[in-house]
Amino acid sequence: MLTLDTVYQAAFTLKQVARCTDLIRAPKMFPDNEVYLKTENLQTTGSFKVRGAYYKMSRLTEEQKKKGVVACSAGNHAQGVALAAQRQGIEAIICIPEGAPISKVEATRAMGAKVELVKGVYDDAYERAHQICEETGKTMIHPFDDEDVIAGQGTLGLEILDQLPDVDVVIVPVGGGGLISGVAYVLKMLKPDVRIYGVQASGAPSMVESLAHNRIEALKSVSTVSDGIAVKCPGEHTFEYTQKYVDGVVTVTDDEVACAILDLMEKQKLVAEGAGAVAVAAAMFNKVDIKGKKTVCLVSGGNIDVTILSRVINRALLREGRYSDFTLALQDKPGQLAEISSIVARLGANVVGVYHEKGGSDTDLNSCTLRLTLETRDHAHIREIKEQLKAAGYQIIAELV
Repeated sequence: MLTLDTVYQAAFTLKQVARCTDLIRAPKMFPDNEVYLKTENLQTTGSFKVRGAYYKMSRLTEEQKKKGVVACSAGNHAQGVALAAQRQGIEAIICIPEGAPISKVEATRAMGAKVELVKGVYDDAYERAHQICEETGKTMIHPFDDEDVIAGQGTLGLEILDQLPDVDVVIVPVGGGGLISGVAYVLKMLKPDVRIYGVQASGAPSMVESLAHNRIEALKSVSTVSDGIAVKCPGEHTFEYTQKYVDGVVTVTDDEVACAILDLMEKQKLVAEGAGAVAVAAAMFNKVDIKGKKTVCLVSGGNIDVTILSRVINRALLREGRYSDFTLALQDKPGQLAEISSIVARLGANVVGVYHEKGGSDTDLNSCTLRLTLETRDHAHIREIKEQLKAAGYQIIAELV
């Protein structure tokens, strides 16, 4: 059974490996509300996962430690287990789907864990991890559905109350539910009037669906940029704790997450992965009532692959109207490019890409197309540019949205 004593014991144990991350106010992101960011993206290994993994492994018997541990993860849990094993002198085997980002695989190896790449997806790697446990007698370190792991994650609740005793609302990312189970349990035990909200990606709403139907349900598939919370099925323990202590679970879209990642970078100088930014996205897009309430958004991790980061930024710029890409149909005659450039420049946009193409076999011999990529201020600015181009006689035939 999870108890406050267990969580306090976990907090004491974690002093030697996990740092108490800063709680910082975000007035530039939320000028009209009092919102704070709990920066677990700056935690050792770049996410909260080391808390639960380390505490769980500290509770193993000497015999279990000698045999070693096994875990299955494509990211943060792998690194948390690897660091915990390194610090406690335990052999660790991490099963990772072969399609996982190279950076995460190498980060896990760098901490001394043995990595086994498994063909297929997460479920295949999970099966392989169980097979290793059966063959070797090693202990499986579950990423979320374990009460010692939940207790480790619950130490975040203690830190939040210590840093902001009069907190009103706490918003927490939800994948399998280990993090919100621990945080919600601690907060409700020590400050019952605080409101706890979970956030899932709209492409992976396993906890939302399970709560709606009052039973654990497994999704057939998940699809989201927030890979750290792309979990098909919540755990038995985590579903029970979420039902009992959480006030609601909402969803955010990938576009909303992309905007949150961009805002965190630009306005707070913080890098968050998709799963780490969902709580901020929920606050930004009014999925949770934060007006007049002291609110904490838990930024749970910052281990985003740089190749994904560039695509996320472009997606966010497009959504916010700060990036525009459209194609014009033109007659192939001199002076048109100069006129179009003049209109764009006069309206204060910046041209970052131009692609001119003669008409094809199925178009008029005198026609051509011009694709423009612009840096703009917002959607109103884009509309103004389009209206001026149309007024000058130019036809927009395609647009990137």
